[in-house]
Amino acid sequence: MKPNWLIAVPRPLRTLLTYSSHLIEQPIQAGCRVIVPLGHSRSLGLAIAEAPPSDQENYALKPIHTVVDETPLLDEHLLGLLQWAARYYHHPIGDVIFTALPVALRDGNVLPDNTLWRVISQTDAALKLKRAKRQHALYQALIEQPEREWNAAALRHVAGSNWREYVQGLIEKGLLESYLPSQTQYSDYALQTAPKLELNEAQQTCLAQCRKWNQSDTLQPILLQGVTGSGKTEVYLRLIEDQLAAKRQTLVLVPEIGLTPQLLQRFIQHFPHQTIVCLHSGLNDTERLNAWLQSRSGEASIILGTRSAVFTPCAALGLILVDEEHDGSLKQQEGFRYHARDLAIKRAALLRIPILLGTATPALETLHNAERGRYHHTHLLQRANHAQPPRFEVQDIRGHVLQAGLSHHSLQAIRATLERQEQVMIFINRRGFAPVLLCPNCGWQAMCEACDTQMTFHAHKSRLICHHCSADRLTDNHCPACHHPQLQTQGLGTERIELNLRQHFPDTPVIRIDRDTTSRKGALQQRLEMVQKHEHLILVGTQMLAKGHDFPNLTLVVVLEADQSLFSAEYHALERFGQLITQVAGRAGRAQKMGQVILQTTQPHHPLLLTLLEQGYTVFAKQLLNERQRWRFPPFSYQALIRADALTMEDALNTLQQFHDLLAECPEVQLFGPIPAPLEKRAHRYRAQLLLQCTRRDQRHHYLQFLTSKEKNIRNPKGVRWSIDVDPVELT
Repeated sequence: MKPNWLIAVPRPLRTLLTYSSHLIEQPIQAGCRVIVPLGHSRSLGLAIAEAPPSDQENYALKPIHTVVDETPLLDEHLLGLLQWAARYYHHPIGDVIFTALPVALRDGNVLPDNTLWRVISQTDAALKLKRAKRQHALYQALIEQPEREWNAAALRHVAGSNWREYVQGLIEKGLLESYLPSQTQYSDYALQTAPKLELNEAQQTCLAQCRKWNQSDTLQPILLQGVTGSGKTEVYLRLIEDQLAAKRQTLVLVPEIGLTPQLLQRFIQHFPHQTIVCLHSGLNDTERLNAWLQSRSGEASIILGTRSAVFTPCAALGLILVDEEHDGSLKQQEGFRYHARDLAIKRAALLRIPILLGTATPALETLHNAERGRYHHTHLLQRANHAQPPRFEVQDIRGHVLQAGLSHHSLQAIRATLERQEQVMIFINRRGFAPVLLCPNCGWQAMCEACDTQMTFHAHKSRLICHHCSADRLTDNHCPACHHPQLQTQGLGTERIELNLRQHFPDTPVIRIDRDTTSRKGALQQRLEMVQKHEHLILVGTQMLAKGHDFPNLTLVVVLEADQSLFSAEYHALERFGQLITQVAGRAGRAQKMGQVILQTTQPHHPLLLTLLEQGYTVFAKQLLNERQRWRFPPFSYQALIRADALTMEDALNTLQQFHDLLAECPEVQLFGPIPAPLEKRAHRYRAQLLLQCTRRDQRHHYLQFLTSKEKNIRNPKGVRWSIDVDPVELT
C-alpha cells in the first residue's frame, strides 16, 4: 500500500496537509514539489515526509495529482531546519518552506537542466569500455570535440534516446563528470590580480585558535571580534582555504548588497580558479536560480549572499561565515520574520560544522553568549599593516551657525584634507534633500496621507516621497492651506549636503551613495569604482557606507546628527548608536595615513557617548548589558512582539486585547500593552502592538503556541491582520 504524504502548501496554515499518493506511479521523495488539490483549485506543494499511520482509516484523503521534480530540491537537513524555524518563529509552515525556494521555482516551473558534461581522460579508458560499445562510441565522440559544451541536447543527438544510460555508465567508470556552467558576470574581477598578503602575528594567532576550535569534538560558534581595519577578511580567506582543501563548500552571509562587491572582489582575486556565486536581491530570477543550482550541485565552492542565502542548499557545506553579525539587516522585518544569523547558527549545529561570526561591534546577545562560554571568543585588537586608529574630535555645535549641517570648523577640516589629496566622508543616516517641507506663514507641513509622518522632499526629482510606504507626488508650489507662495524646508538629507558641498568645493568630485543613487543594477559598483579611481573626493552617504568598505585614501569622516538615538524610547537604539558610530569611524585612516573623525553633536557630555569614544565599544556594550540586566530586557529575558494592523486603531487594539486577556492570568509572563505602535498609521492602516516577555525561552514558546492554538477563537473584525515577531530587534 502506497504511503500518504505530508505536504506544505504556500498558504497561511500552521500545519502540514495530508494527501494520498495512490494515483502516483513514480516514487515520491521528500523535498520534491507536487501539485495537489486545495479547495476548488490546485496548488503547488512540497513533499515533507511520509505521513504516520492514521487510526482514522475511513477518512477520505485527496490524492496528489502530479510530481513535478525527479530529485528533491531540498535535502533532509534543510527540511529539518525549515520545520524547526516554523516552530521557533511561530510562522505558517508553508510560507517558511517556500521562502527557501528561488522565485523561479515557486510557480511549478520544471527545474531547468543546465548540466554540462566533460571527459576525464584516462589511459585505461579502452580497457574499461571493451565490453560497452555504445559507451565507447560516445566517449570517442566527446574526445574528438573537447572544446564543445556537451549538454543534454548534444548528447541525445550523438547517442540517441538512451543517452542518459550511457552517460551514467561513463560516470560510474570515472570517465565522465557533470558540472554547471560558471556565472560570467564576475569575470572582470578575475582579470585583476592581488598579491596574497602575509598575516601579522595577531592574525596568525587568531587563525590558529579558529582552526583548533573547528577541529574539536564540541563545536561552538566562534565570535571573531576585530577592530575595523584589523584584517578579519584575511582570516576568513585562510579558513575558506581549509575547506577547499577538504573539498567542502563555504557559505558567507553579509547583511546588505552594499557589502557584496568588495568582498566578492577579494574572494575572486584570492581564489581565481574557484566557482563563486552570489545570492541577493540585486539579481534577476534567472541569475538567482543559476547560483542556487550551482550551490545545490556542489559546483560552487563559495556562496556569498544576503540573509535569504541561509536557506541555500549545499552539496557539501563545511563552514558558515557571518560577516557583520550585529547588523539589523540580517533580520527579516516583513512576513516570515527570521534572523539569518540565528538560523545560520542552528544550521551549523544540525550539520555539526563550524560557524564564525565576525564583527567589530558584536550584538549584545552575541557578546553575552561569549561571556557565558556558549561561544568561543577571539580578538583582533590592532589594525593591520601598523595602521593607527582614527583620532576622535567631539564638536559641540550648540550656538554655532551651520551651513547645510556643517560647521565652519568641519568645512575647514574638509578643505585641509582635500588639499592633501585625501578623501572625505560625510555621514548622515537620512536620504533626500530635507525631511520636512512646511509653510512659514501658517505652519502647514507636507504629510503622507497614508502614514502618520512627514513626506521627505527630494529636490532632484522635485517630489515628496514617504520613506515608510513609498507614496510619492509632485512637490507643492504653494501652501495648500493658506496659498502662501513660498514653502520652506527644514532638516538635512544626503541630497542637500551633496548640493551644498558642490557649491563649496566646485573643483572636487562629490559622490553620493544612498538608496536613491544605487537603486539601478550596477550603480553601487560604479560609484565604488569611482572612489578607488580618484585621489581626492568627498563621499556623502547613509549607513550603506558605514560597514565593510575599504577606502585606503579616506582620512576624514564627519558624522552629522547621530546623537538623536541617545534619547530614543526604544532600548535597542543605544546599541545601534554605538555600533554605527564605531563602524563609521572605522572607515577613516585604514592605510598608513592617520584618520580623523569629527562628531558634530549637541550632547558632548553625554556619559554613554564619552564611554564609547574614550573606552571603546566593548566597555560601552558591557555598560548597556548591565542596564538591560537591571531592567530584565534581552538577553536576560525573551521577547515576542505581537503586531496588529487594521482600518481603525480600535479594531487593532481590540484584537490584541483579546490576546492580552488570554495570557493575563499567567504568572510567568509580562505583558506590555496593547498600545499604538510608534508609527501609528502606515499605508492607510493603523498599527498596534503587544509585547510579551518571559524569563525563560521555553515559557515564551509555550505561551505563543497557546495563542496560535486559540487564534480561531479570536473575534477579529474584518480586515484585521496580526503577526508574531520572535526576538524583535525593532519595537516599531
